[in-house]
Amino acid sequence: MKLQPDKHDVQTVTATGPGWVAINGQRVDASVVVGSRDERFDWPCDRFEALTPAHFAQLAELKAEVVIFGSGERIRFPKPAWLAPLIAAGTGVETMDTAAACRTYNILAGEGRHVVAALLLEARTAIR
Repeated sequence: MKLQPDKHDVQTVTATGPGWVAINGQRVDASVVVGSRDERFDWPCDRFEALTPAHFAQLAELKAEVVIFGSGERIRFPKPAWLAPLIAAGTGVETMDTAAACRTYNILAGEGRHVVAALLLEARTAIR
């Protein structure tokens, strides 16, 4: 699916597909964190069951206004205790499937908000 950003001076997710996203036209095939203030790094997790509290603590360090968690091809919620560092930092958290997270990230980033998307990209064989 092609996605069209409103604002072109921030990183945007320009396309999505099963197990991949494109950020500013560059295809990414592994879980990734992308932010409206040029944050971008690998998020070492290839399936939902492998997530740990450390994955979410890492996101809290970014001090974003809101974190959009893309949980893969279907919506799955992280354990509430994992979100404690984000809540303590005053960071909002929204959970949705990865495609919806990409669309929401683009909208919020286009509005000039400090938003981070943590996008879980599962290998096709790892999806259950």
